[in-house]
Amino acid sequence: MTDLRTIRTDVVGSLLRPAAVVDARKALDEGKLDAAGLRKAEDDAVRGAVALQENVGLDVISDGEMRRLNFQDSFGAAVEGFDAGASTVKAYSRRVEGGTALRRWEVPVQEHGTAISHRRPAKSRLKLTRNVPLDEYKFIAGVAKTPAKVSLIGPDRISQRFDYENSKAVYKDMDAFLADVVAIEREIISSVVAAGCRYIHIDAPGYTAYVDEPMLKQMRDRGEDPTQNFSRSLKADAAVIANFPGVTFGIHLCRGNQRSMWHREGSYDAIAERLFSELPHDRFLLEYDSPRAGSFAPLRFLPKGKVAVLGLVSTKVPEMENVDALRRRIDEAAKVIPLEQLAISPQCGFASDVVGNLITPDQQKRKLEIVVETARRVWN
Repeated sequence: MTDLRTIRTDVVGSLLRPAAVVDARKALDEGKLDAAGLRKAEDDAVRGAVALQENVGLDVISDGEMRRLNFQDSFGAAVEGFDAGASTVKAYSRRVEGGTALRRWEVPVQEHGTAISHRRPAKSRLKLTRNVPLDEYKFIAGVAKTPAKVSLIGPDRISQRFDYENSKAVYKDMDAFLADVVAIEREIISSVVAAGCRYIHIDAPGYTAYVDEPMLKQMRDRGEDPTQNFSRSLKADAAVIANFPGVTFGIHLCRGNQRSMWHREGSYDAIAERLFSELPHDRFLLEYDSPRAGSFAPLRFLPKGKVAVLGLVSTKVPEMENVDALRRRIDEAAKVIPLEQLAISPQCGFASDVVGNLITPDQQKRKLEIVVETARRVWN
């Protein structure tokens, strides 16, 4: 059996949605298609995502998040209790309207919309009502030959997008809220592990807020202590994955990935020591596709036995990476930690929401091929 802790190629999760899925979503939004019709389009899209990833030779695959409007739906669409609205393809398209590649995007989190994608209060205690990740995993497990991972949005982002000031009638403080979040996430993980999943990937885009000055200012302006937030999130993330023997856990740190735009900048230096030492995850999927990420120096804090998955292949731009140049980047990282503790992946997903990045399906395929080709040449 493959040891998923040490595989050399990885994938963050989302893939470009085929036009058939987007059209089916729009038809559902407009009342022209029922849920069964959307499900058929999604099933076909997942089969296509599996074929794409298996054909290029990835060590682990995802369902491409074909059933999600947004990558955060693993929690936002799975629970009840938030004072939140539904969303549509049109709404997500409007959020990124006019976006151009590689510029900073200020996320309109204060709008009334879906939970986690927007900063929403709770109207009642949260409870799991629709196990989105389990539904996703059961299907892909039935069609894939390659091990499939499940991606979940982590408690740090969930807490950052929780309007606690307007939720005090439900939750007395953030610790009480996070206790319910952790319990729900553990319930989800238990269910997918029982279904056979052996690699669970936590999306943790919130951690890069602690190295981004505008985001730090936002926290302070709300009367929050960023250091306290960081400590609370590390504790919650560790609690979510505790005591699941035989399961590989990865965690992905993102700087924003909407319509080829980014949302955060700053190197890992300020958070690396605590992040790598206090989080028990096996694999750290780190964006390293641009100078905004800084150097490989923070990898020196990675404990032995852990793997840094270098996100060197950009999902934001159509230009193709050069395999030899990628090998040199990996060689550079190997001066900091042993080559055996390194792997390679795309920098992020190709479509963190249904709109997707400004690249084509053919370019997406070629970038996945470059990931695999580079890994084969580096690690044989």
